[in-house]
Amino acid sequence: MKILLISTLYPPHVVGGAEKAAALLADALVQRGHEVVMVSLHPGSNEIVEDRNGVRVYRLTVDNFYWPFGLKQKPNAVWRLAWHFRDMWNRKAARRIGRILDIESPDVVHTHNVCGFSLAVWREVKRRKVRLVHTLHDYYLLCPRTTLFRSGSDCKKRCLDCIVLTFHRRALSRLPDSVVSVSQHTLDEHIRRHYFEEVPTTVIHNIHGPAKTPFGQMLNDENVSDGLVFGFIGRVEESKGVETLLVATGQLHHANGKLRIAGTGLEGYVQKLKKKFADPRIQWLGFTDATKFYPSVDVVVIPSLWAEPLPYVCVESLHAGRSLICASSGGIPEITQLSETVEYFPAGDADALAGKMNLALMAPQRWRECKIPDSSRLRVFREDYVVERYVREYASHVNR
Repeated sequence: MKILLISTLYPPHVVGGAEKAAALLADALVQRGHEVVMVSLHPGSNEIVEDRNGVRVYRLTVDNFYWPFGLKQKPNAVWRLAWHFRDMWNRKAARRIGRILDIESPDVVHTHNVCGFSLAVWREVKRRKVRLVHTLHDYYLLCPRTTLFRSGSDCKKRCLDCIVLTFHRRALSRLPDSVVSVSQHTLDEHIRRHYFEEVPTTVIHNIHGPAKTPFGQMLNDENVSDGLVFGFIGRVEESKGVETLLVATGQLHHANGKLRIAGTGLEGYVQKLKKKFADPRIQWLGFTDATKFYPSVDVVVIPSLWAEPLPYVCVESLHAGRSLICASSGGIPEITQLSETVEYFPAGDADALAGKMNLALMAPQRWRECKIPDSSRLRVFREDYVVERYVREYASHVNR
């Protein structure tokens, strides 16, 4: 089968989990004998066609005012709004996709994130009567910022600019022949707003197996017998709930409760946090390899304010055999319930989080002894399981 994948980003350009998921799936499909083509964006000024692990990769320039991914400083509000207006229906990006579709003639097109391409690419696919499968990694169809998060909290109602900038996306959501979501929560958020009417939907988690370099089961390297090292890994930004965690750390009763923060963010924001929370118990690691981070902590804290569909840190923590304290938001509980040692708190409630952390500090040995869940519980993340489910979606010949 010839499969053309579309993903806003693709390694080595990585900002979040969606592009990791797309790359893992592409590589796995190639290994099973399928012909795979990937179309993504890159920050350069020229189109590039190259081979990556047997995948033919088209890297296109972004047909918009600026490259918006992984910036150290945000553009001003007017410039951002202009970017989103163009992303409502990007004809130039659609023409580029159409040209590649005509060259490659795939059996099926599978779109992941399409921010930067716009949903105009769906129209190009359906004009050619090619089967279209779409995976929901975020809330792009509902919110131009993709998060349904604003001013420090989840959006209970959609903002006026969200309604205006996405007014046509509900009607366009009928175009895919099949829709996959990485979590039930994310799918439900779309369904209750009447997206994907009469379109078959299902949930398939992202591929995630044990790390090629084992995480290891050693205790944190400080070997504190009567305390715990809590850890956060990911983007250091407001929506991730970092400030909730920092406030909670200041309320720890036990002197041997420590916090390690691994990750980067907007430089000004990170510096502000370091200055505001100048606590000797907090260690700022910057970018850190996951295989080094997880063995150095006892308990992973996932304090996300926004309703994350499927944070990779959830699955990584399970494979690393780490205990968890998590915000009960988005798709997080769907995954972390597989852990044998996990506690939840309301997103944004620093007092409740501090209570859970202090609870863990009262029984440190129990929280260190968490084990990797049985392999049967983790099968939904295994490569063979995920690929089999996707191939089934690709091969369906139900005509609508």
